[in-house]
Amino acid sequence: MSLTETAEKAIAAYGGCALWQNAKTLEVEISASGLAFTLKRRPFFRHAKMILDVHRPYSTLTPIGCESGITGVLDGPNVRLENRQGQVISERRNARDYFKIGRRLFIWDDLDMSYFANYASWNYFTLPALLMREDIIWTELEPGWLEAQFPDEIPTHSRVQRFRFDSKTGLLIQHDYTARIISPLAAASNVVLQHAKNSSGVVYPSIRQVTPKGPKGRPLGGPVLIHLEIHDYRLIMSH
Repeated sequence: MSLTETAEKAIAAYGGCALWQNAKTLEVEISASGLAFTLKRRPFFRHAKMILDVHRPYSTLTPIGCESGITGVLDGPNVRLENRQGQVISERRNARDYFKIGRRLFIWDDLDMSYFANYASWNYFTLPALLMREDIIWTELEPGWLEAQFPDEIPTHSRVQRFRFDSKTGLLIQHDYTARIISPLAAASNVVLQHAKNSSGVVYPSIRQVTPKGPKGRPLGGPVLIHLEIHDYRLIMSH
């Protein structure tokens, strides 16, 4: 595994290689709101609970919609809904294929949101581990700027994305992508407004804001597509 200087600094800032190599799952509590929810007629997330596998695209989010006991599950390219007992009540294989045409331009159901919210969160929250993946091609464009080329096997916003890190601290500042399942024109900047440290001393981005990306590559002041807050962030290690 060959890491660029910026990637090495970023991994160190977020706890180090050994921590993320040995981490099994990530448990977070999130709140999220913004125009992206409103446009798809979705309720905001209020202290929703998530469990994410650090090393493969698997993530759960509870509640996924208006019913408190319903969990949205991402399992690779597939999604499903589970009740409190863990029983599957609905599922959709190769979920991304369903976003190409039709009513999803105007409204998303719980399975649609399960796909979007889980894959986006998995990409955001497991970033230190993503930097060490050999199936993602990382290129250092200049000090502090990394470009990632994602393989088809990883559900993500767009195959090519860019990440800007603070040259001194190594912490993430900005993440640029196109949210293609919303629109091929949905070029966005995900800006980290604040970092926090959990009880174990692990630093993580605690407040993010997503706005459209301007013509010169800078994030616009609005509208706020997504405002994301992480209230709790816990890594569970492999035994």
